[in-house]
Amino acid sequence: MSGTENQKYALVTGASRGIGAAIAHRLERDGFNVIGTATTEAGAQSISESLTRGRGVCLRVDEDNSVDELMTTLKADEQLPLILVNNAGITRDNLLMRMKPEEWNDIMNTNINSLYRMCKPLMRPMLKARWGRIVNLSSVVGRMGNPGQTNYVASKAAIEGFTRSLAIEIGYRGITVNSVAPGFIATDMTNELSEEQSSAMMERIPVGHLGSCDDIAGAVSFLVSDDAGYVTGITLPVNGGLHMS
Repeated sequence: MSGTENQKYALVTGASRGIGAAIAHRLERDGFNVIGTATTEAGAQSISESLTRGRGVCLRVDEDNSVDELMTTLKADEQLPLILVNNAGITRDNLLMRMKPEEWNDIMNTNINSLYRMCKPLMRPMLKARWGRIVNLSSVVGRMGNPGQTNYVASKAAIEGFTRSLAIEIGYRGITVNSVAPGFIATDMTNELSEEQSSAMMERIPVGHLGSCDDIAGAVSFLVSDDAGYVTGITLPVNGGLHMS
């Protein structure tokens, strides 16, 4: 990897558990100093304790002030990262005819508006360095659709459009922008499904099993590497064949 010292720093939002935690640990194994974010001080502390060459910070990606404070801190510490993984996201499931305004707005503010808040300030050091990697976490349902999740699906589809447009804007400076779209991944939530629900899910997946958080982390690891320097504007599906496009 060529360029500036800041290339050793990677920022992963929503890194306290699940896919975000797996990505943070994989990037640390890849040699990066990882800055992981969580929405609570306890979550940030757990990230710091789990990383040997990184730290956790408390960040609300749905709040401008919180992001501004983080950027000020990173700049003062000379740790502005040239790798950004936008993983933080929430769900507020409901049928559209019953969906409350806050259930729609919370999703959009956290899942898609956060990309604007995070990418805009971190593009500056990337543009200056003429190198950068941005990876946004989408979802298989962004292509498939899913009943009861019009808000979530809309946000994930928007992430893919955002990714393609930003890739066109800043590719000339050596910055790649891609997204990863996980399918059904083994998490605490899927562990709570009944045997009947699990069987029905497996029947839809050609490879016959759920994906792991490490599967997603591996995809992110590739996209931020020098090996993926000629890959930009794509959505990489990691779904076991659940949806092919």
